[in-house]
Amino acid sequence: MRLDKFISTTTTLSRAEAKKIIKKGILINNILVKSPDYKVDEISDQVIVNGERLVYQKYVYLMMNKPQNVVSATEDAIDKTVVDILEEKDRIHKVFPVGRLDKDTEGLMLLTNDGELAHKLISPKKDVEKKYYVEVNGELKKEYIEIVKAGLIIDGGYECKSANLDILESSVEKSRAFISITEGKFHQVKRMMKALGTTVTYLKRLSIGTLILDENLKLGEYRYLTEEELKNLNK
Repeated sequence: MRLDKFISTTTTLSRAEAKKIIKKGILINNILVKSPDYKVDEISDQVIVNGERLVYQKYVYLMMNKPQNVVSATEDAIDKTVVDILEEKDRIHKVFPVGRLDKDTEGLMLLTNDGELAHKLISPKKDVEKKYYVEVNGELKKEYIEIVKAGLIIDGGYECKSANLDILESSVEKSRAFISITEGKFHQVKRMMKALGTTVTYLKRLSIGTLILDENLKLGEYRYLTEEELKNLNK
């Protein structure tokens, strides 16, 4: 990898900014280098900038407990994004949210720069299950479980794929449930609940495939995936 690209990949510096500091001299394996096109071995070479060794990570994987009023995007002209929540040292990896959660929806958000894994998790053909906890105004009746499993028809006449509805508590006024879907249509859970005659008042994503939201993460907090979590996601 070119030295200027290596520095811009492992720091918050742009390629142009990296070239400027390279001209002043960069220590690589204790040798002074001033050429931006110098070839760096990302794994074995010791590159020192401002007294610190730069560490290269090809892919990073972050689990976030997304709060409300934050959008699932890398940038937005109006609202705060999930990327804005990240510390500067984690933003340098240029991660992006895998799939989306509505602005007013909380819960599990995976951020990565691994496009292949992201495609695997959000592709409709892969049928990766996403589990949500939902609270609604209105009654969720037992017969709805089979209706949802058979393929609920929502507004616009779209027939959803088979989903699982697990009713936790239900009354004429309010109900609570878990719902697991394998799609990611726009506002899908809300539209499904509307088709069942209820209105979502609270929604939280709990899992994506084998990845389960860490209960120790407070809203707005995040951490790197463990090796075991990543291994299971890639199965």
